[in-house]
Amino acid sequence: MDLRPLGHIGPQVPCVGLGTWRRFDLPRPQEYLARQIVELALENGVRVFDTAPVYGRAEEVLSRALSAHRDRAYVATKIWAGERHTGRRQFERQLHLFQGRVDLLQLHHLIGWRTHAEWMQQERERGTIGQLGLTYWRDRAFGGGTASELEEAMRTGVFDVIQIPLNPVERDMEERILPLAKELGIGVMVMRPFAEGSLLSSSRRAVPPKETGCATASEALLRWGLSDARVAVTVPATLDLGHLIANTAAGSAPLLDEEQRAAIAALYR
Repeated sequence: MDLRPLGHIGPQVPCVGLGTWRRFDLPRPQEYLARQIVELALENGVRVFDTAPVYGRAEEVLSRALSAHRDRAYVATKIWAGERHTGRRQFERQLHLFQGRVDLLQLHHLIGWRTHAEWMQQERERGTIGQLGLTYWRDRAFGGGTASELEEAMRTGVFDVIQIPLNPVERDMEERILPLAKELGIGVMVMRPFAEGSLLSSSRRAVPPKETGCATASEALLRWGLSDARVAVTVPATLDLGHLIANTAAGSAPLLDEEQRAAIAALYR
């Protein structure tokens, strides 16, 4: 799989990771599904695993699935708290779950980013956090911040990575945020490559034009996002073994040119 730098001082990571939203919130008897997908992901070159405390049981389920493989994984999780003490409590739990280190700690939807930045920088200096990040979906989503606040936070020099939506129907980040990330050397992780599955629904699923070289809609959408040179990694969530194999294969495929990307985007207008 294609390796890309996650920011100008970040590690080289495979360009397709694994998300856990709505997939890893599993009861104990079904946790074997997470173990299966994590082991297959690692076998297929995945290194980045993205989760959050607000995803139900996903953090703890992921931690157990990775327990024997922690040194092979780049764990990205999040703080979901407005108050400092709540954020610190979430982080202490994450250190326990992920064997004393979080590779990327993100402030989810920018909530409390001014409150948490100081202690997170201290933890990065101690080595308990590898990189600091921010996530943004849309203005005020889940009580979070705005795109203008995201720009402000990016310019502080504190944050190494942003996680943002990017797909043919969610392209707002192309205008200001992606150019700024490139200017500042901030790594870009893509959420929602399939618009939370809506672009793969029976009513919207499209057959990619032959000239794109893509066999399926999911391949076309992943390669569409990864063909933006500013993107380091995309993190589609799945528990389906076949989907995982197909997703990682997209990370090894040639980049699309602008005409091919435009042909794919046109399918979703």
